[in-house]
Amino acid sequence: MTEDHQECSGDLAKLRRSIDNLDAALVHLLAERFRCTDAIGELKARHGLASRDPKREAAQLKRLCMLATQSALHPGFIQKLHALVIREVVTNHEAAKFRSGTC
Repeated sequence: MTEDHQECSGDLAKLRRSIDNLDAALVHLLAERFRCTDAIGELKARHGLASRDPKREAAQLKRLCMLATQSALHPGFIQKLHALVIREVVTNHEAAKFRSGTC
């Protein structure tokens, strides 16, 4: 193995460890986010509130796209991620309604 190849392999391994650490942090952050949204779903179910709040979702998306742009991350990616998260949150909120008998 050449010295250049060894250096590349070492750099690659270091970057992959960083990615692994960041992925772990993302999973933990998402888990915490869903703990919060699950509590919101339970609260909404108890009080007969709608699972979705379009004004809140639009404000969130606008804020997240602004943060993405500031962080040199493509806003289109954030839109897709936000849509995925919201779909899961709404599914969880609907399940909370069903469990509480308020559907």
